[in-house]
Amino acid sequence: MIAKKFRLTEREVKKVLQKWKPFFSYGVVVNFSRNTSWYDRFWIVIGWKSVNTNVTRVFFRRRFYDVIMKLFTLNPKNMWKDYVFVVKKQTKLDRKDWEAIKLFDKDLNFLIKKLK
Repeated sequence: MIAKKFRLTEREVKKVLQKWKPFFSYGVVVNFSRNTSWYDRFWIVIGWKSVNTNVTRVFFRRRFYDVIMKLFTLNPKNMWKDYVFVVKKQTKLDRKDWEAIKLFDKDLNFLIKKLK
């Protein structure tokens, strides 16, 4: 998990999703906007159509935060952003299926490299 200061609130998530254009990958979409804090903040939305149980949802949320902490570094240009990652409805996630886990990680890595 990441610290609370690096996560967005529900109100901030709605603002980011309404105002900004997204970047797409096969199974995940990312929206972002600039913020006034001194660090990047993140949020992931995993809908109930993508997962079977809450255990699976928490598994992928924690996996997302682990990937984010490994791949994101502080932005040197003083342009900190809020990122909202949304898993598409047709993407089926299962914590026992290694192919789904690999595909999820691949989509996240693609989007993070595209945003840097």
